[in-house]
Amino acid sequence: MLPGRGRNGQVTRLARILGTRTAWTPVGDGEFFCPGCGGDRNYQRLTGQRRFTLLGVPVLPRGETGPVVECAACQQQYGTDALDHPTTTRFSAMLRDAVHTVALAVLSAGGTCAPTSLETAAGAVRAAGFTDCTREQLAALVDALASDTGRIYGDPCGAGLAIELHEALDPLAPHLASIGRESILLQGARIALADGPYTPAEREVLATVGAALTIRADDVTRLLAAAGTPS
Repeated sequence: MLPGRGRNGQVTRLARILGTRTAWTPVGDGEFFCPGCGGDRNYQRLTGQRRFTLLGVPVLPRGETGPVVECAACQQQYGTDALDHPTTTRFSAMLRDAVHTVALAVLSAGGTCAPTSLETAAGAVRAAGFTDCTREQLAALVDALASDTGRIYGDPCGAGLAIELHEALDPLAPHLASIGRESILLQGARIALADGPYTPAEREVLATVGAALTIRADDVTRLLAAAGTPS
């Protein structure tokens, strides 16, 4: 059989004559975490118009496609759900704010703001990104929160405090591995334990932290118990 005369040859010849082509139109841009590059990159948001082609020339519209996100660096295209992943810069800010919120919540629930608790909290917050955080600043913030909300030190986790914790932790949780979510909970546990055993209010706050981080209740109990056991 001569080359190009078989079934595969006919398909190849037809594909050279008829085909489809997509014309992409930019509709937006920004910065995202590129899955291919593994880092923050600029992107273009594109919508496409597909057309049948005859001998490489567009002749008939075939409908819209996309939108897609195209990385300016690697030129790879991804679904728009790629924009749901925070950039490295945004993720760092979310993590920093989450640790800060947990620290303030635990200190508020502790009832005393003992120097050891404040220093432990300040160390955690500094490590998370607020490098100039001091225990005096945290004490002032706890006092201000109590004054603004009418919250009493040592009270159980009320609706307002629970909302604050969920607002800080809910967007972060899907982007953290299990060990990362547990680390935030354990940081809160160490702050609570710095001045003695957990109080009921501290346990309630930490349970709320665990729930917001999508850690199962029995795992929260296990982690809090392990944090309170001398090594």
